[in-house]
Amino acid sequence: MTASPSAISPGRAWLLAARPKTLPAALAPVLVGTALAFHDNAFALLPALAALMGALLLQIGSNFANDYFDFFKGADTHERLGPLRVTASGLISPGQLRWGMVAVFGLAALDGLYLIQVGGWPILAVGVASILAALLYTGGPFPFGYYGLGDLFVFIFFGLVAVCGTYYVQALSLTWPVIVAAVPPGLLITAILVVNNLRDIETDAKASKRTLAVMLGRPGTRLEYRLLLVLAYGLPLALWLGYGYSLLVLLPWLTMPLALRLLREILVKVDGPTLNAALAGTARLSLLFSLLLAAGLAI
Repeated sequence: MTASPSAISPGRAWLLAARPKTLPAALAPVLVGTALAFHDNAFALLPALAALMGALLLQIGSNFANDYFDFFKGADTHERLGPLRVTASGLISPGQLRWGMVAVFGLAALDGLYLIQVGGWPILAVGVASILAALLYTGGPFPFGYYGLGDLFVFIFFGLVAVCGTYYVQALSLTWPVIVAAVPPGLLITAILVVNNLRDIETDAKASKRTLAVMLGRPGTRLEYRLLLVLAYGLPLALWLGYGYSLLVLLPWLTMPLALRLLREILVKVDGPTLNAALAGTARLSLLFSLLLAAGLAI
């Protein structure tokens, strides 16, 4: 149970705004991209660490932006079933959170300066696009999270771009196996958003936030979640059979019991606490799956 706002310290409030339970979504693709670089004898420690720092900062900045913009658009109300939002609850003022966004994205930009030195103009383009995507997910004149495009953009930026970008700053090239290996983490990170949006269907619909879950309804959203997991578990076969990687790339299949439990929860329960637990479980699944995939690729 979340503590009442009056009992939460300022430091705790900023931690809540950062949403630490979502940070595995930033770590997972960096692990896979770095393992791919290691497999190809291109591992470089400093660029890998800088890629990890950039991913974490972008995730936190995106969380700040979502909290800030959802408050002004009326998506965060007392009816919401998810964890406490710091702006709507009055824990952090909009002005403070806005400066928090500036600080976090500023740090991400500084981190990006080093990566641009390593990887050149493609990294500049990726960095600018990533910051804009984090802001425009719920902000700006056309917030794509409000028009059913959030799932697609999360898959692209927190999956494909993160894995391929991490690999690129170490190897300075891209290959088709890298792109294929980037897809499963992207699918599972998207599944985290699907659970979030499944939980918030009613309150999002009232706030005219037309997420893909609002458009598909509960049955369609549950089907989307199942498809994302099935595809994620199927793609390691392509790495083994199609690109000659070791049978160890199937190590992520060890997480299937967790995936099956989450599928059961998503299919039969709709209450907020259960879906919050399923959201955290899906984040844990994405990290464990990516850890095992990274191990299989590296070994």
